[in-house]
Amino acid sequence: MNPTAYADRVTSQREAIPAIYGDVDFSIVPERYDADASIDDERFASMRSAIERVIDEPETMRIVRDATMTGDRLADAYAALIPEHGFRRLVELLEIACSKGIDAIDDPPAELVALIESMEATPDWVDMDLVREGARAERIPMATATPFAIRGAFLATFLNQYAALPMTMTGTLSDEAAAKRVFETASFFTATTMPGALDRFGKGFEAAAKVRLMHSMVRFHLLRSGKWDVATYGIPIPQVDQMPAGLIGVFLMSAQVLRTGRTEFTEAERARVELSRYRCFLLGLPEDLLGETPQQIVDLLMARHVSLREAFDDEICGSLIRGTMAADLFDRSSLGGRLHAWLENGFSRFVLIKSFLAGDAERAAQLGIDFGTNEKVATGVAAAAIALRTAYYRLGLQVPVLGDVVDRQLDARLAHLLESYGHADFVTEPDRYRVKAPDAA
Repeated sequence: MNPTAYADRVTSQREAIPAIYGDVDFSIVPERYDADASIDDERFASMRSAIERVIDEPETMRIVRDATMTGDRLADAYAALIPEHGFRRLVELLEIACSKGIDAIDDPPAELVALIESMEATPDWVDMDLVREGARAERIPMATATPFAIRGAFLATFLNQYAALPMTMTGTLSDEAAAKRVFETASFFTATTMPGALDRFGKGFEAAAKVRLMHSMVRFHLLRSGKWDVATYGIPIPQVDQMPAGLIGVFLMSAQVLRTGRTEFTEAERARVELSRYRCFLLGLPEDLLGETPQQIVDLLMARHVSLREAFDDEICGSLIRGTMAADLFDRSSLGGRLHAWLENGFSRFVLIKSFLAGDAERAAQLGIDFGTNEKVATGVAAAAIALRTAYYRLGLQVPVLGDVVDRQLDARLAHLLESYGHADFVTEPDRYRVKAPDAA
């Protein structure tokens, strides 16, 4: 593949936002992009048929390669105003624009206007009726499984040093910081399922805007630090690394759909997909990274897997994993708090091993994630509790009269969880940056 053949939307970042991308050489393909990946590679042994579909598909791989060197043009342009306004003022203006409207700001920066207007311009390929239906349905797993699974899903982002490095360089190694990021992730996805959250003035809309700005602030600081190696790691937090966070749930669902021999989603499944696609749109991802059918979704995530060179560095990945596992997420002062912490500890490990380590408990142990008898018992109890509560919500919502009561209970449960996760700042503090990259692999 021609290393100079990036799309214009990639290479033009340098001229459009010189404060961030002025020193980036867009003629290179970074080391993280595994241009030599082969179907015979040992890392593809358990998924050769899925890999075979995409590894020789030039258009799919081109899309993924472009996304490896693409940030967020609109949010990046706004973050580039940090020297002029300061990062706290940028956050404050963004919050006002989201909660009160851009007209509530006297002489708002043009870059902020462009960002907000782009988020308000819902594209034709999004069906908002389905989005709202998907959000209603997604409340159930957010209320039942997410409180036990979120740490396991969060840990999956640390399994590759190329993707994990920004977290290391932005001071996310302490137990306190790890807990904060876990809860911010849970808070974002939970908030987007609340009634009206994804409407223009909803909390989900604002959370998406703040996540975008947080990521752009990371790019601003790292690419200007002189310590970020673009030739090795590409762009910090590129579009291709945001795909798994926004689509992992529908990816796993899509893979299951294909395993059953179906090629299309049911109406209920389609609603979940549409919710994920709209969330990703709000987070700045383009349509070509957001598949519509089960096969398209699986192919895009498989292409991302193919493209990401395999590498595990203990200083980068191991430190993040250990810090996140050691983080004390829950108040253990009560019996209920200690019980929840025990259940979450086991179930989150199960999620990581089953969904992201192909069931390989030995590899998990090598990473410092034990899954012994205690964790297995906790997983079993947690799974039973999740199943019972899920059945209660699903059946209860279908019962006349009782359905309204259960609906309110579900919303109240989500509101309680959001309160327990704490206030989500979605900001990155520049004075916490380590700004020292480990040696490249």
